Amino acid sequence: MKVAVKNISNNITQDEMDAGRLQSVFDISVEDGSNVTLPDSFSQSVREDLVRDAVASSRANRRQAYGSRRHVGKRRPMAGMKHSVEWWGKGRGVSRIMRRTGSRRGAQNPHTLGGRRAHGPKVERDWSRKLNQKERRLARDAALAATTDVATVVARGHRLGDGVDSLPIVLGSYTEIVDGDSTSYDIESFNHGHATRKAKAMFEALGLGEDLRRAREGRKIRPGKGTMRGRVHKTPKSVLLVVSRKEGLAHAVRNLPGVDVVAVKDLCAEDLAPGGAVGRLTVFTKSAVEAMN
Repeated sequence: MKVAVKNISNNITQDEMDAGRLQSVFDISVEDGSNVTLPDSFSQSVREDLVRDAVASSRANRRQAYGSRRHVGKRRPMAGMKHSVEWWGKGRGVSRIMRRTGSRRGAQNPHTLGGRRAHGPKVERDWSRKLNQKERRLARDAALAATTDVATVVARGHRLGDGVDSLPIVLGSYTEIVDGDSTSYDIESFNHGHATRKAKAMFEALGLGEDLRRAREGRKIRPGKGTMRGRVHKTPKSVLLVVSRKEGLAHAVRNLPGVDVVAVKDLCAEDLAPGGAVGRLTVFTKSAVEAMN
């Protein structure tokens, strides 16, 4: 399977007024370059069952152990264990439960009002899920194959421009033209002069601007207690950029809402199919495809 790489040319202009120089304007043009051969992984059959198993395994292996604690030194006791209690002993004709000191009211036991949780989570529980290495690789290849189908990508919720008729998109050379002087850069290492604005303009020229706006406008505040635990916002997944090494381009696009960057050596099924849903909109660099070969 062969695809044409996208060679990008950026014509930068900047007007100057009496008060100073205005913001730079990026005029980006995209041309088809030479063809590059995709690895055999892009031609594999799409096994959604394997992808779901691989994603579930990756998420389970990242879970941190947690559990309840009773009285650990001078720390604050757990819920339901905050009362001073005593046991009355046998021979009184009442249930043998802990009661508040100097009172008949039961406490601490799970079936009492305000008592502790019965059979709460334990730190020693193992949440990990094993998956064979061959199955993990097959799941990654199946997720890669799904990224080449435009119908699958659109069905996942991504929005493509009118000029995008085939996938995947492979980035080739990058050239900047300033005051008539043309300079070529390695597209993975460029990170100078408003790099994030350049990356955003580049994605819009490739026909991916509508999907970036979908992710930005779909960002919302997460409900529940996750808001108080550092997970305030929830952002839809947008473009996945696959590079051979994380340098300038990776640093430029990571500030765009919904955009993720991953190196080829770290590529897995969860990156290509977040939540187990195949068909994520994916952009590759030419050097990343060559590293995969």
